[in-house]
Amino acid sequence: MLKAFRYRLCPTQAQETEFFNQLRLCRNLYNAGLEERIGAYKKRKEKLNYYDQANKLSEVKEALPEYKGVYSQVLQDVLKRLDKAYQTFFRRVKAGQKAGFPRFRGRDRYNSFTYPQSGFTVAQDGRTAYFSKIGNVRIRLSRPLEGKMKTATLIHDCGEWYVSYICQVEPRLMPNTGRSVGIDVGTTHFLTTSDGGVVDNPRYFQNAMTKLRVLQRAIARKSNKRSNTRRKAVKRVAKLHRKVARQRLDFHHKAARKLVNANDLIAHENLNVGGMGRGNLARSIHDVGWGQFFQILAFKAECAGKRVIAVDPRYTSQACSKCGYTEKANRVSQSRFVCRSCGHAMNADHNAALNILGRADPLSVNVGISSPCVAQESH
Repeated sequence: MLKAFRYRLCPTQAQETEFFNQLRLCRNLYNAGLEERIGAYKKRKEKLNYYDQANKLSEVKEALPEYKGVYSQVLQDVLKRLDKAYQTFFRRVKAGQKAGFPRFRGRDRYNSFTYPQSGFTVAQDGRTAYFSKIGNVRIRLSRPLEGKMKTATLIHDCGEWYVSYICQVEPRLMPNTGRSVGIDVGTTHFLTTSDGGVVDNPRYFQNAMTKLRVLQRAIARKSNKRSNTRRKAVKRVAKLHRKVARQRLDFHHKAARKLVNANDLIAHENLNVGGMGRGNLARSIHDVGWGQFFQILAFKAECAGKRVIAVDPRYTSQACSKCGYTEKANRVSQSRFVCRSCGHAMNADHNAALNILGRADPLSVNVGISSPCVAQESH
């Protein structure tokens, strides 16, 4: 399996200057490659591919000697990135989706370059990382690397430099627990489990909105859009958004880990998160981040040898988990469920979680398997 490890880099002033220089050269190559493709099609109706452009890299280095200071595979990866953008564009055209033709990249829209196969190592003491044409750079190895390193991507994020290593690792299978759980996600509570456990929604973005408004008003007061003061104000807003994203990511990882450690099977609704994020509750749905959580949950379960099943979400909140009677009026309120047929009453989210588990594994509902690990988190 492929797993990403991201670390903070601490380059010297000279190394940071070289980082920015290589980032600029990669961005210029990307834009030049895009311009060449557009011009070839307009003038000669010729469609260029990656190999057509990669074969000309030696000519580029002869004409522009500064490109000799960039590792050859880094330059190749820039053209592969452009080719991937074209392939994605044509795929969306064929699927009838909004196409989104590849765009020229400005300084603020190109923030990374990649060593796709070689040219990078990490010292055994974990203090420095080596990158070809740059040298040894101090690194904060916050956790040990695992497996075999395949690629390394240097990323500039809000004034800081990071490296993301993609490593090939072996799955770490976990012992079976004999438990199964269904989870119902929401905006009031992040999730409710089929055993009655509740994990509250931390609402990181909502809590940061007061400070965000102040910072955004500071941007609005800067009339000169090219001034350094406005650029600094924009950077402060970006850092706040980054903090919120990191808080949400950390919360998702911890919640998913507890579910995977405690259960062999985890069932959730197969929600159209993208479509729901365009409705009236868009801000709340983006804040809770269901899509990211489901991806993390599936990945952790696969690494541990557990199962995650996405079930049909229709009528899970209207059906009685005891007798199966389905009617919209069963859901008396947002938090209360009362069956109009058998009179069964319980928390609405808990009832939905039982229905979700029943669709994935009917036997688990009958035997009443619970997940004490998640239940403890609700206290």
